[in-house]
Amino acid sequence: MPSNAEVIQQLVDICHRLYAKGFVAATDGNVSVRFENGNVLTTRTSVNKGMVSAEDLVEVDSSGEPVPAKQNLSPAPRPSTEIGMHLFIYSRRPDVRAIVHAHPPYATGFATAGIALDRCIAPEVIVGLGAIPLASYATPSTAEVAASLDPLVGTADAILLANHGVVTYGKNLSDAFFKMEKVEHTAHVSFVARMLGGEQILSQADIAKLMAISGEAYGKDFSGAPACSTGPEEPSDAPTAQELRSIVREMIRRS
Repeated sequence: MPSNAEVIQQLVDICHRLYAKGFVAATDGNVSVRFENGNVLTTRTSVNKGMVSAEDLVEVDSSGEPVPAKQNLSPAPRPSTEIGMHLFIYSRRPDVRAIVHAHPPYATGFATAGIALDRCIAPEVIVGLGAIPLASYATPSTAEVAASLDPLVGTADAILLANHGVVTYGKNLSDAFFKMEKVEHTAHVSFVARMLGGEQILSQADIAKLMAISGEAYGKDFSGAPACSTGPEEPSDAPTAQELRSIVREMIRRS
């Protein structure tokens, strides 16, 4: 088990990687990890993730109160304004040890368009995450966020936040970050496939084979995972692939 000092360095490293990959801009995003004693270490508010240092992290208790403040020490930095979302996820998922919230462009684009990443198109996503659902819109930093996540957080490990971004979580910081990376990669591939005419959906038989192989090779249990969809996509006001291609051609013509 890593020491607290090692966990602090890992959290700083994850923040830097989020910024380097363009998953956050300015002071967007937040990252947290849960200690063995139940306290949560998180990024402070209003800090660029590419510039985060150990001094920019704050430990809070299960109510979100900074621990140093309760010990009458020098004033602690203010935790991220999204700490309520993190604490809600931890309260619902005892298995979760780390959470990453970011605004990766392609995944956030799907979230803003109101489109879940729930199509059965990529074997590694099907066996790793299942469907990536879309939570209804909630005002950031309010109790609305927990209410929007409530129907999904028990089974999904990655959720698109409507008009907001993405939240992923897992057994440690690396696991949570890699899930964020996979969500953005999936969104990028889906966007490109739609530009080329649309995704080719895997069949139920294909999915059953993938699950059998993953179960035999890795002992993975799919009983609680959100299932991806093999049916026709729900009607949407989002542009069609042909409309998107026309928009891109017009942008190129004008540039």
